[in-house]
Amino acid sequence: MVEVLKRRKPRPAPESRELAPPSPLRRALGWCVHTYTASGLAIAAVILALLVEGGLDAFRWSFLLMFTATIVDATDGTFARAVRIKEAVPSFDGRRLDDITDFLTYTFLPLMLIWRAGLIPAGYEAWLIAPLLASAYGFCQVDVKTHDGYFLGFPSLWNIVALYLYALTIPQWGALGVVLLLAFLTFVPVKHLYPSQPGRLNRFATITGSVWGVLVAWLAWRLPTSAQGTIDAGTTTLALVSLIYPAFYMGTSWYITIRDWSRPEHRSPA
Repeated sequence: MVEVLKRRKPRPAPESRELAPPSPLRRALGWCVHTYTASGLAIAAVILALLVEGGLDAFRWSFLLMFTATIVDATDGTFARAVRIKEAVPSFDGRRLDDITDFLTYTFLPLMLIWRAGLIPAGYEAWLIAPLLASAYGFCQVDVKTHDGYFLGFPSLWNIVALYLYALTIPQWGALGVVLLLAFLTFVPVKHLYPSQPGRLNRFATITGSVWGVLVAWLAWRLPTSAQGTIDAGTTTLALVSLIYPAFYMGTSWYITIRDWSRPEHRSPA
């Protein structure tokens, strides 16, 4: 018994081996990836200049550039993993750069467009602070991604919200209601699909989302210029058809959430 209770002599810790510094080529590739991510900031600067200018041409190009920024955001992670970015440039945190860029292109600039395009009633522009702060809350949440591969709360996709409010010419009071509702849903722990995660449903969301992305790009391209003046019926129809994917995404997310909430382990004891 005494022998069992004796503390074993600790084994000597293995000697730590320092990682070899990255080669100049790999380090250069790492900085190329960070530069690619930073291009989103350059895009954001151009969008800001366009929104200050205002007008149909400026709004159309702003949406097209927001779509371009989304492509950069969707692909820079793949490049970062390919070069093992944390090993290639260990002194630089690309995730922080990515978060700064995303907040500008997914939240701040789309909300500014909603204001500049007059999509909500005059005199109520201060209400746009609500989605701005809600989005900041979402960006700063540590546990925003669940262990089973979902995203909690409404994702800060205000670029998409602004596009549909603009393309469908939603009445101003209705647009304000949509904005405030989605801002509120940021705080509701609904499990939203996370297409980049594994699983059949996420794979289906990725495939259909790619088709939807093409429709969104086409929709942004068809937005009226100053020469056209108004949104034509074809553009409105395209916007309505492309809404099928957001409806599927939100509907499926709510179904999964309600299903999980209804399970016995989530019910409060009687």
